[in-house]
Amino acid sequence: MNDILLMQEELVAIRQDIHAHPEMAMEEVRTSTLVASKLKQWGLTVTEGVGQFGVVGTLKSLQPGNRSIGLRADMDALQLIEKCNVPYISTKPGTMHACGHDGHTTMLLGAAKYLAEHRDSFCGTVQFIFQPAEERLQGAIAMINDGLFERFPVDAIYGLHNYSGQLGTFAIRSGPLMAASDRWFVTFRGTGGHGGAAPHLATDVTILQAQFIMALQTIVSRNINAADLAVISVGAIQGGSFVSLSVMPSEIRIGGTTRTFTESVRDLIERRINELANNLAMTFGCTAHVEYNRTGTALINHNEQAQRAIKAAESVVGTTNVNKNTEPFMGSEDFAFMLLKRPGAFIFMGINDEKVSVKLHSPDYNFNDDAIPFGVAYWINLVQQELNI
Repeated sequence: MNDILLMQEELVAIRQDIHAHPEMAMEEVRTSTLVASKLKQWGLTVTEGVGQFGVVGTLKSLQPGNRSIGLRADMDALQLIEKCNVPYISTKPGTMHACGHDGHTTMLLGAAKYLAEHRDSFCGTVQFIFQPAEERLQGAIAMINDGLFERFPVDAIYGLHNYSGQLGTFAIRSGPLMAASDRWFVTFRGTGGHGGAAPHLATDVTILQAQFIMALQTIVSRNINAADLAVISVGAIQGGSFVSLSVMPSEIRIGGTTRTFTESVRDLIERRINELANNLAMTFGCTAHVEYNRTGTALINHNEQAQRAIKAAESVVGTTNVNKNTEPFMGSEDFAFMLLKRPGAFIFMGINDEKVSVKLHSPDYNFNDDAIPFGVAYWINLVQQELNI
């Protein structure tokens, strides 16, 4: 850890520079350039433009070895107005690193630098994968479709994300860890009409949408086994005009999200949303149009790799500071697509302490720089553990 701490000042400067210059999904021009520049400076073989903005740094050990490992970090920011009172506040209004990807990128860079300086500490090949567009669940697929695992073969792939746990702790589980994320839209159409003079002559989509939203909540409570986890939430309702309140709208659009862990539950929810929308619309003399988009997949940790991740984390913070059976998290993560292609595991790393208490995706979020050495050490130990001499 002492060697890692010697890099801390340099790594903090990198992290804060990335934080000050955030870039949205599939716009990571500056970030990917910075990453590539650092990797080249430290002697790695660098490939840019993988999946448009992805960067892969390849590092081979001094001694020949047949095994390989992939380590992945995400680079994109979020569309938020930052409220952090720091000297390195976002210089791009309306865009900020509110999920810690600036920290993720920096920690993986730190591991790359250390291992490049200690090529005799492992035996094999490390692929450092810097991915764009995680927030839109696009980047992993883009890199995979661009031949990621064919061009940069790995025996296993690992990912890491910060969370609001205590600094110096990790959390993981074998099997389902994060949920599949879907988006749905329902448009109800009726006749509309005069809400004051003749509401009885109209087909009222406002009452229809109210009935539909209430009925949605019966899917989880009455159609899905209580042992299965699922969430259905409404995120937007559009219809009518506050300028013309006596006009009953002829159309209302509703949108929302679902989170699931199994394809069978996912299929059931899609079917029931369609059934409820169309059957209720018919009852009210209206029509319904339903769109259901499967945008993500469940993140399922492979058991063998999860155990290896646990071992690497324990070597950094000790056995008692690693939660080996954390509760499944309903958030989504496109690293899940990489786990469909190669065995691997995803782990959470706590960053909260007495100075920092963060909430992901909030305008006052700021990655805790004191967490950087823990992430760097985890990556290093994982590589040295898996590619041992």
